[in-house]
Amino acid sequence: MMITDTIVAISTPIGEGAIGIVRMSGPDAFDIVHTIFKSATSKKTINRELVYGHIYSNDQIVDEVMVAKMQSPHTYTKEDIVEINCHGGILPLKEILSLCLKNGARLAERGEFTQRAFLNGRIDLTQAESVMDLISAKTKKGFDLAINQLEGFLSNKIKSIRNQLIVTMGQIEVSIDYPEEDIEEITYNEIRNQLESVLNSIDELLKNAQNGKIIRDGLKTAIIGKPNVGKSSLMNALLKDSRAIVTEIAGTTRDVIEEFMNIGGIPIKLIDTAGIRETEDLVEKIGVERSKGVFNEADLVIFMLNASELISKEDLLLMELVKDRHAIVIINKTDLEIKLDENLISEHLKDKIIIKTSLELEQGIDLVEQAIQQMVFGNNIDMSSTEMVSNSRHISLLENSRDNICDAIGAINNRMPYDFVEVDIKEGIINLGKITGESVEKDLLTNIFSNFCLGK
Repeated sequence: MMITDTIVAISTPIGEGAIGIVRMSGPDAFDIVHTIFKSATSKKTINRELVYGHIYSNDQIVDEVMVAKMQSPHTYTKEDIVEINCHGGILPLKEILSLCLKNGARLAERGEFTQRAFLNGRIDLTQAESVMDLISAKTKKGFDLAINQLEGFLSNKIKSIRNQLIVTMGQIEVSIDYPEEDIEEITYNEIRNQLESVLNSIDELLKNAQNGKIIRDGLKTAIIGKPNVGKSSLMNALLKDSRAIVTEIAGTTRDVIEEFMNIGGIPIKLIDTAGIRETEDLVEKIGVERSKGVFNEADLVIFMLNASELISKEDLLLMELVKDRHAIVIINKTDLEIKLDENLISEHLKDKIIIKTSLELEQGIDLVEQAIQQMVFGNNIDMSSTEMVSNSRHISLLENSRDNICDAIGAINNRMPYDFVEVDIKEGIINLGKITGESVEKDLLTNIFSNFCLGK
């Protein structure tokens, strides 16, 4: 793809800061910066060196800056790149950006620098997506996972599997196209063996995919229960911060409150919900409806009960909802007189982890953290693999490719003509290619990079 224009964007967060960076990439980047920048000494801008000087608009100084030029092809985008390090306020950044635009650059779209790195062949699509994962990582495990993918460990594995299929398809095509030539024809057993080897490799990648997805995206965990059972107190205790309002008044939480926390290196998206009950209060009623929506979408549910109260019809209703979900049951307020029928809870939710807490006395919080980790990973988080899949798009395409290979093996077992087998293998190759970018549509690229921030 021929790229002829030069793009520019602010690459640091907008706001007050010590330093802000305006980045340009493209064939005119050097000419544009030479037009607006003057060195404070006789020293000229040199490849990969920071040079001190000023940005000018006509003869008026705009800001005191340090400028770095990076010459293609050894840059992030494989194009000429200029980075202008200025003061980090909103005005200097916008003024310098405006001067770059006036002198021939175009405002970059979201993720366009990384998109150019992909289009120019410096990285593949898997590596490009890992850039955003690196920026948005919420735990050390998530960061390490993104680094591994940026270094190409996953890409290399996917490409290796894809190449195996290409070799197999080539052998089949030779048998189809040149049946009368003196060429050894591949047998059904040989094709099956090769495809089963590919299938095993895909299964190995998918084995830890759910763990990888949780490490990347976080585990959506909803705290539910009727009003005043201690949901907000639990959230504050887990976060070790007064994030949610806690009072003796039932129904204090009227809306959904979300915060991320780290348990054993796993990002947990903790969601405190409004107490679920029948109410005539319009605002609370809206909160209850939102709570029900959060419950339906949650990966894990923490269901809380009040030990000092008899089981209510709201509790029974929630017990029925929780019964078939990944859930932890917490019996709170055990420092008070126990009125709750614990046997009834154990009978209804016999396969659930049940924890007793007194959040008022700060008892049992560590047990909740342990239970969350045990529920998700069984205390066995395998991060030793450098080829862990974490992206939902990649997982879906791997599953599609797996289905294609299974269909091809089924066609072989039924002694279908080679043409039928070839079609399934070709689909598998296309799906794997969509992961790394060898066979990707323009619309998909636009969708992927539109999720990036400006300047990246």
